[in-house]
Amino acid sequence: MTAVLRAPRLLDGPATVQGAETLAEHNARLGRLADFPDGTLIDMIDSAGLRGRGGAGYPTARKWAAVRERSGGNAVVVANGAETEPLSAKDRLLMTSRPHLVLDGILLAIEAVRAGRAVVYISRAHDEAHAAMLTAIGERRRAGDLTVPLSLVRAPHRYVAGEESAAVAHINGGAARPSVVPPRPYERGVDGRPTLVQNIETLAHAALIARHGAAPHRDSGTEGAAGTVLVTMAAAIHTPGVHEIRGGSTVAEAVSAGGGATGSVAALLVGGYFGRWIGADDAWDLRLGIDVPLGSGVIAVFPHGRCGVAQTAAIVGFLARESARQCGPCEHGLAALAATTGELATGRAKPRDAERLQRWIAQIAGRGACHHPDGALVLLSSALRVFGGDVATHLRRGRCDRDRAPLLPAPDWTGRRR
Repeated sequence: MTAVLRAPRLLDGPATVQGAETLAEHNARLGRLADFPDGTLIDMIDSAGLRGRGGAGYPTARKWAAVRERSGGNAVVVANGAETEPLSAKDRLLMTSRPHLVLDGILLAIEAVRAGRAVVYISRAHDEAHAAMLTAIGERRRAGDLTVPLSLVRAPHRYVAGEESAAVAHINGGAARPSVVPPRPYERGVDGRPTLVQNIETLAHAALIARHGAAPHRDSGTEGAAGTVLVTMAAAIHTPGVHEIRGGSTVAEAVSAGGGATGSVAALLVGGYFGRWIGADDAWDLRLGIDVPLGSGVIAVFPHGRCGVAQTAAIVGFLARESARQCGPCEHGLAALAATTGELATGRAKPRDAERLQRWIAQIAGRGACHHPDGALVLLSSALRVFGGDVATHLRRGRCDRDRAPLLPAPDWTGRRR
């Protein structure tokens, strides 16, 4: 049995939706939104069990209530569509195909938290999504649906630019650099106001909950993982791309929804580049969002015959290049990890280098100015465990006999900060 559902759904098809839905088409398909005065939608979202789809999985109702409590009618809503995870495409698909569903979520959030301004935050590399949202906003203006100023802000195409504090910093005119230093955006964010930064997929789910009620969302997932989720299937999968599956589906069900693996599977990368490698023998029965974090909604199927050490070295190198460069753990720690992992992949490492990686992982954890180093450490730690046999072969023989060409992208964006 696969995990693909019929309704309520964010998408009509599993992977591709052609063209952006117009406002007339959107209203004909779903009907117009009802009003939810006095924060009643927050109670409905709480009952639905909706959690954020941007990576952290934080309860959405709790986040909205924290902003509403501080708002005074002056809060800001930021729809976060930066999506700079190299493998992820789910938020772009929603913006380019269902822009009015996204806008419904924004309008509902504005009403729920009593906001006086809203911003859609989109990477400068995602021109199609930007164009679709711009057109949809124009339709809403002509329809008289916008009650507060709503603007589009282009984000630098950097991995760290999508973190909520980085988004707030850039909208305020600064560099898109994340921070763990208080105050958090819900306390003081854009223009110094309480700010709700919410992922695009989460807002779209809120729009469906407003129409269908809490129970359908809750019941379309599993206990502990309500609702459907959008996952981007990548690498050795028959139907790569975005698929909508039941929350709490097993890894095996997700792979089945993507048409199955193209061959024998060695490991899976779950959660994107801030996720973790899981050996195939251990992965299939794990429930997404329950037993293993879904993170950015990415599942990459890694086949036998490919070198997991070389692939991990490429990803760690990417994360080191994409660091915020605002603290030692990022500037020096990730660079050292990337260099040593690269030497391990190319056969130049010594046994002490593997020990050094483990020691550095322990020393760097939790010491960054943001969570970027920690995300890279989770990925690297899981790789050293899952690909331990390959690591030992590289140390003993210099290299393994597997294909060392990276299957997953590790782009170099350092020279073109669009």
